Amino acid sequence: MDYNWDWGVFFRSTGIGDEIYLDWFVAGFGWTLAVALVGWIIALLLGSLLGVLRTLPNRWLSGIASAYVELFRNVPLLVQLFLWYFLVPDLLPTPLELWFKQDLSPATSAYLSVVVCLGLFTAARVCEQVRTGIQALPRGQTAAAQALGLRSGQIYRQVLLPQAFRIIIPPLTSEFLNIIKNSSVASLIGLMELLAQTRQTAEFTTNLFEAFTLATLIYFTLNMSLMLFMRWIEKKVAVPGLIGGGK
Repeated sequence: MDYNWDWGVFFRSTGIGDEIYLDWFVAGFGWTLAVALVGWIIALLLGSLLGVLRTLPNRWLSGIASAYVELFRNVPLLVQLFLWYFLVPDLLPTPLELWFKQDLSPATSAYLSVVVCLGLFTAARVCEQVRTGIQALPRGQTAAAQALGLRSGQIYRQVLLPQAFRIIIPPLTSEFLNIIKNSSVASLIGLMELLAQTRQTAEFTTNLFEAFTLATLIYFTLNMSLMLFMRWIEKKVAVPGLIGGGK
């Protein structure tokens, strides 16, 4: 393909103050990280709770957690995003609705919507990972803890969850990578994260290949760095004898 690459385009002025096009990518990268990190915190905390509920002998609690998983896992992410951004604010009490629609900036309201959406959507997937990790442990772990007089909460907190999380680090890493990639849906409701800034740069400069190549490199570097970091954690916390444990 006869194409003249022009990487200097990122250092040209956007025509807005002293901004250059590279500043747009930096800003988009910041929004992407902010969405992914907060969404992941929500997903990990809520997903862990739901995963515990799914393994309890209480049919009501287990049923509620199962219903949550089926609902959020089987509705497309884009549909959930539009519901959170366009529909849910209208269902809030009037003061909260006005606060969301009028007091917040468009970027902040979009950010809150996408963070909640991604957090709740990914929590359903994290729930299944936590449930699988707990159920992968030998039943004797629970029996031994009960013999020691530990209550249910203590059994999960001190015995089951510490071991389960060691087992499920690889699938949790995959979910974290997914939430970074899924953060690109934020562009559909006006949040200028990395993908949105890439499209804007391509439109303003007509340097399509350069813009999307840089975005690809940023996503690849971010995900590879995270994957290597999680592998390091996995090795540090591995317990010999557990599934996936070090030797």
